[in-house]
Amino acid sequence: MAHDLNLLAAFAAVAETGSFTAAAERIGRPKSQLSLQVSRLEAELGVRLFTRTTRKVSLTEAGSALFDDCAPLLREMQAALERLDADRREPSGLLRLTVSAEYAATVLAPLIVGFLERYPKMEIDIVTASEQVDLVDARLDLAIRMGWLKDSSLRAVPLGDFGQWVVAAPDYLRRHGTPQTPADLAAHRWVALTLLRSPLQWTFAAPAGGDEAVRVKAALKVNSTAGLQGLVSAGAGLSTLPDFMVAEQVRIGQLTRVLSGYALPRAGIYAVYPDGRHVPAKVRAFIDHVRDALVAAP
Repeated sequence: MAHDLNLLAAFAAVAETGSFTAAAERIGRPKSQLSLQVSRLEAELGVRLFTRTTRKVSLTEAGSALFDDCAPLLREMQAALERLDADRREPSGLLRLTVSAEYAATVLAPLIVGFLERYPKMEIDIVTASEQVDLVDARLDLAIRMGWLKDSSLRAVPLGDFGQWVVAAPDYLRRHGTPQTPADLAAHRWVALTLLRSPLQWTFAAPAGGDEAVRVKAALKVNSTAGLQGLVSAGAGLSTLPDFMVAEQVRIGQLTRVLSGYALPRAGIYAVYPDGRHVPAKVRAFIDHVRDALVAAP
């Protein structure tokens, strides 16, 4: 029996979103039509593809097997169609990306506004996360990642970099003194960011050349840069924070940058997306827009 591929597309949309309502919104069809298409496919195949309850829709064993087989093929078909008209159409549709909340708020927000003004047919769904999200499992088009990338099957495009500043609240420095060399940090209260691989070991480039390494003691630990910024601003101790997060606080005197003559390694900013033969036009356009804006920024 020849099956209608539209039924498979409807089935895959429900499987990917876990909801008839969400799937209908994604592909722009009535929920009732989607439900009928899935029921028709189940009747043609003679198996149940979903277990339906009042709260959720989940794949049966047969449904899971079908999805594993057909989803890559449907994605290839969609990519083929996108390749045909990518050159003649301006970017459009939904772009789903993940980025840290801090970078989204301080740097990315105005760039996204500019992107949407430039491409009015685009929509953007931002998933903020401190830790890395699996792009394929979460059905995300793109991630903006900071620091040093781990080896993976994902493709990465450098967008820029940022500095790491050692900062403290002025009140903390009045009470405990200001470190003059990296070695002085060992005697101070340090607020550690547990997301880092080595949150207590730091190596500085000295003004006269060479490296100076120091191991600090964690008076406090936190697992987000927003929490770290709040604790340091409240006078909990010293720590390193990205320059884009604290430059304004330093400028107005809420925080003080210390050891400015000693440099920590600059960290990268990358656009990361799943590997594939075709990069969607919306992903290419967003990467180009952000990269150009960061290059032009002072």
